[in-house]
Amino acid sequence: MKKLIRKIIIIFIFIACKLSFSQPYIPINKWQEKTILLIGAHPDDDYMSHATLALLNDHQNNIYILTLTTGNVGTKDLSISKNDLSKIRRQEQINAMKVLGLSENKYINLGYDDGRLEFADREEIIGKIVHHIRKIKPDVLMSFDPGYNYQVWHKSDHRAAAYLTADAVRAAEWHLMYEGDIIHNKLEAYAVPEFLFYGGNISDTNTSVNIQKYVEKKILSGSKYLSQWSSGWNKYLGSDINNYPEGEKDRVNKRLRERIRFINDIPVEQFRYYKGIPDGMGRSPKD
Repeated sequence: MKKLIRKIIIIFIFIACKLSFSQPYIPINKWQEKTILLIGAHPDDDYMSHATLALLNDHQNNIYILTLTTGNVGTKDLSISKNDLSKIRRQEQINAMKVLGLSENKYINLGYDDGRLEFADREEIIGKIVHHIRKIKPDVLMSFDPGYNYQVWHKSDHRAAAYLTADAVRAAEWHLMYEGDIIHNKLEAYAVPEFLFYGGNISDTNTSVNIQKYVEKKILSGSKYLSQWSSGWNKYLGSDINNYPEGEKDRVNKRLRERIRFINDIPVEQFRYYKGIPDGMGRSPKD
């Protein structure tokens, strides 16, 4: 009998742990007055979360976007230079943020080269991310999913961003790591309490946000990335969609609408939510 009771208790604890790791105590659509930091590799990576960001902004949350590269390689237009593309993609991201109600003052770009993030100085990048984590002190950090029980395959910059961010989160909480930032910039070690991971395996997502009220805003913000998701990928004609071939606006909007995920006919954005120490962000609770 005692063995049976012990087994039931163990099962109950295991289920409780699974639940505590899988869902935020307060649903995401109820979050208010949190500070949120989203880290991405390129100036359009935050699009996966745009409707959720718009919802959170409407609920008086304080949102920052940190982008690691300038996106200065992502084009097939042979007439565009790296410098010009960097400027184009920066403005596209800022224009998209404005649609969501986000401030340009809360946009940070670390300026690394697109496509080469994994070859950059890891210690330098991690130090810069640590600086912003300690300065901003996010209640929630959003990033590419580094993987749950096993590594998620991402293209190179996304893969690098996932792991650089994870390593920076871990470093930020130790006062003897990047201590110069603490001594000279009057910052403090900081432990991020909650995480929302995007871009991982669908089977690993554990929370969904109903974005029904924000679908059109998401499509409008996405339409600002003309150098990426229009014929501007091959021949960039400026930031005004009316300068593109006839029907371009409809084609872009259709493409963006087709990318929206539905669950039981409800449009959603899905994430893997995690709360706990950085060492556990990539694995499930142990038996």
